[in-house]
Amino acid sequence: MAHFTDIRALAFDLDGTLVDSAPGLAQAIDHALSDLQLPPPGLALASTWIGNGADVMMTRALTWALGREPHAEEQRDARALFDKYYAQTVEAGSTLFPQVVETLAALQAKGLPLAIVTNKPTPFVAPLLKSLGIAEYFTQIIGGDDVIVKKPHPAAIFLVLGHFGVLPGQLLFVGDSRNDILAAKAAGVPNIGMTFGYNYGEPIATSQPDLTLDSFDELLPAIGL
Repeated sequence: MAHFTDIRALAFDLDGTLVDSAPGLAQAIDHALSDLQLPPPGLALASTWIGNGADVMMTRALTWALGREPHAEEQRDARALFDKYYAQTVEAGSTLFPQVVETLAALQAKGLPLAIVTNKPTPFVAPLLKSLGIAEYFTQIIGGDDVIVKKPHPAAIFLVLGHFGVLPGQLLFVGDSRNDILAAKAAGVPNIGMTFGYNYGEPIATSQPDLTLDSFDELLPAIGL
């Protein structure tokens, strides 16, 4: 039975929702910190820092490695190194979660417009979508550099509502972290939390999304397809 009955467009987070990007992100963080003669955190720890954009992620990494808040110069250097290495690993270190392509194709076939709303730095977004073969499904892409304030602020979701010309109750937002659920709630849009993503080591149910799903293809029956 459908959980949502009047959905006319959908918007998706990227990292942890559509794409398992943690390996590439962790590798870039490890290389950046190693260049700074700091210990590399590895995949398990780096995965808990994903979701608020690269600046916040590198602040978390530096704070862990230094045992204190980083200075502005340390932050700037680390971010520059991260960008350098992530440009080399973004595609090789990212894979689609199961059933993503099939589900996006089914949504597109029903004429539902789809958007990406991610805190990932904008220059990395379009090349990643293209390399994974899913760029064609999205008619709007909003990266972390395309809005003044990132999720959990609802600014990007408001842009989607205006672009697609739908009311808040007609847009379904799908994410994997509390940032996604908080942004969706602030915008007044229905929301789904995926359990398989990156949510700072806490269950997505803690953020009380409207619906929690364990598999991406469960999205289709949730909207009556």
